[in-house]
Amino acid sequence: QVQLVESGGGLVQAGSSLRLSCAASGRTFGSYAMGWFRQAPGKEREFVAAISGRGGNTDYADSVKGRFTISRDNAKNTVYLQMNSLKPEDTAVYYCAARLSSIYYYIKPSEYDWWGQGTQVTVSS
Repeated sequence: QVQLVESGGGLVQAGSSLRLSCAASGRTFGSYAMGWFRQAPGKEREFVAAISGRGGNTDYADSVKGRFTISRDNAKNTVYLQMNSLKPEDTAVYYCAARLSSIYYYIKPSEYDWWGQGTQVTVSS
């Protein structure tokens, strides 16, 4: 069982930056692949970024490539999402997710076993 708690969301203007954090319980955080997803009102949950358990492999949605960076600190049991050059279309509830995998990352919500409660990100124009 893994418990995930996101933080760092807020209301910002377009062009600003935010860093989301997701703190995980447990002592084997490096064994878990982590992902960030987002869901806007009336839309399906969509992939944003993912990172393997050891941190060597990452992937991004095309819509955030070059603007967002996923990283992790396994000593702190935390995964981060640095979001730069934010746009109004980035407005959504952002969720982190976890599943067991040291080497691979995953991009489908159905591939993850544990989810956080979400943090709201609102970008005004």
